[in-house]
Amino acid sequence: MKVNEEIRFSNALKSIARDQGLKSYIQHSEDLYPIFMKGAKRFVAGETRREGLERVMSLSNEGYEVSLEYLGENTSKEEECILAKNEFRDIINDLGAAELKATVSFDLSHIGMMVSEELALCHLKVLAKEAAEHGIQLMISMEESTKTDQILSIYKNASTEYPNVGITLQAHLKRSDRDLEDLLKYPGRIRLVKGAYQEPKELYIPRSAELDERYIEFVTTCVQHQHPLSIATHDENILMKLKEKGLLDGSTVEVEMLDGVRPDLQASLKDSHIQTKVYVTYGSEWYLYLLHRIAEHPANIYSFISDIIERKHGDGSVASS
Repeated sequence: MKVNEEIRFSNALKSIARDQGLKSYIQHSEDLYPIFMKGAKRFVAGETRREGLERVMSLSNEGYEVSLEYLGENTSKEEECILAKNEFRDIINDLGAAELKATVSFDLSHIGMMVSEELALCHLKVLAKEAAEHGIQLMISMEESTKTDQILSIYKNASTEYPNVGITLQAHLKRSDRDLEDLLKYPGRIRLVKGAYQEPKELYIPRSAELDERYIEFVTTCVQHQHPLSIATHDENILMKLKEKGLLDGSTVEVEMLDGVRPDLQASLKDSHIQTKVYVTYGSEWYLYLLHRIAEHPANIYSFISDIIERKHGDGSVASS
């Protein structure tokens, strides 16, 4: 794809990712759902916790650090938020029982923030306490910029009591330089991403050399402060520049990559003795996650379509050529 076509395609995907009508239609279609699920399997471990944990175990045995997320966001009913919180407690307990020190990631809007800030904070502290008992880290994901202030407020409240809680920062938001300066005062790990959400033009920096340089500057600042940092990107050019600068070597630094996106690159980093984490997801709410993965790296559309064509009906195995 040409650059302008890629940007147009990426913006279109981000737009339909928020189309609840289209999402519902696909998820309830007997014809479309299994087809899309075949393509999603490259990026999502499956729909059950068992599938997610099996993937975590497999990657852990290969020498990777792992982060696991039960997919979901914008949960507006309290009883559904409680169910989500309970699912995350089960993840934490299952990881603890298996003596796996994986990170557990989630959106605050999945566990209560759409109902009230108090409910989200209460659920977060419950999870943080349980996770601390098992030596497990929590990572709060970042959402649309309209939620940023609320997310940061909840994080700051919880992290002063539970330093095992981390926070995600989107480099593409113009406000993030000020947010980073503030977040360095808190103990939790910072997970630095470029940013995947479609935002008003006046609020963000588009994918560009300027954004890449800003990302590197943010990494440099965290490393200089010896602050725990997850460098969450698949951008090989950025990673190679960081490696040349010696910014990937510190004990407080890890590179985090999404499962299924660049397994070749993550293996290369691990083999170079760089601490490498793989971000694993599971759950039925994979629609938004899938579209964002393709929007972030449009070439993923080729893998998505190939997986749909090559996988046999139902069993997920690849057809012989």
